[in-house]
Amino acid sequence: MKETPWSAGRILTAQTTGPRLLFGRMYEDPRVELNAFPAAPARVLCIASAGDMAAALAHAGHDVTAVDINPCQLAYAADRVTHGAQARTGTAERLTAVGRRAATALPGWRPAALAAFLELDDPARQLTWWRQRLDGPGLRLLMGPALRPAGPLAGLLRPGFRGVVPARFDAVLRERIADTVARHPNADNHLLRLLLLGQAPDLAPVPDVRFVHAEVAEHLESVAPGSYDAVTLSNVLDGPGGSYARRLRAAVERAVRPGGIAVLRSLRGTGRSTDDRCPLWGTVRLIRTGGTR
Repeated sequence: MKETPWSAGRILTAQTTGPRLLFGRMYEDPRVELNAFPAAPARVLCIASAGDMAAALAHAGHDVTAVDINPCQLAYAADRVTHGAQARTGTAERLTAVGRRAATALPGWRPAALAAFLELDDPARQLTWWRQRLDGPGLRLLMGPALRPAGPLAGLLRPGFRGVVPARFDAVLRERIADTVARHPNADNHLLRLLLLGQAPDLAPVPDVRFVHAEVAEHLESVAPGSYDAVTLSNVLDGPGGSYARRLRAAVERAVRPGGIAVLRSLRGTGRSTDDRCPLWGTVRLIRTGGTR
């Protein structure tokens, strides 16, 4: 499957052989899917990744199939979801940990101070705290050189993923965090805690999720038409080109029943769902088969 750079199972240039565990946690807010999908029990498909989405959908009563092209991710997600295995550190967590360690030198960014911020439940107060105590000149100086397309982060990424980093991602990410804290109580936002402190609750195991080792477009092409009521595809289009995007859209239209829902995320763009509590995403797009919503 050469149309997508995800097929290598690696996102960094330093990772030269074999698939790796890329995500020890998922950074998608399942509330988006739970609000958009048909009432349970619906037949739903998700990307296995770290297993968080599969577990949330299954706990809500859905009939869940989780697919992943990366055998490391698939085995890890199955172990977490089915057996409640402890979370491990993937490539994404290693990268975010570097940024968090650097930020502890800034006023207000030590773990104890961040923990106090993350316990707030008043969005207006949270936004004031973010603007006055956290989003200062030091943070801008730290994030600017690191996160821009010509910066160190892009240089670490394999060629297929370098275009994923938005222009001025430092400023974009800071504004996405501001938007998130202005909308959602921090105390109820484990995704913000995961991003800023690297902490998240463990999964409650659920035994009846099906795990399939497959590339998602190939899987959708292989099943009977209308096999699913809804699909959530994470950010599988961050990296692949236009031909793969067209192929995936056609596969979704075929495999999801008419009027079903597909959810796509991207680091790029603007168009976040107001339900979404994760500040990483620029776009969280809900597509209804047979039309766009």
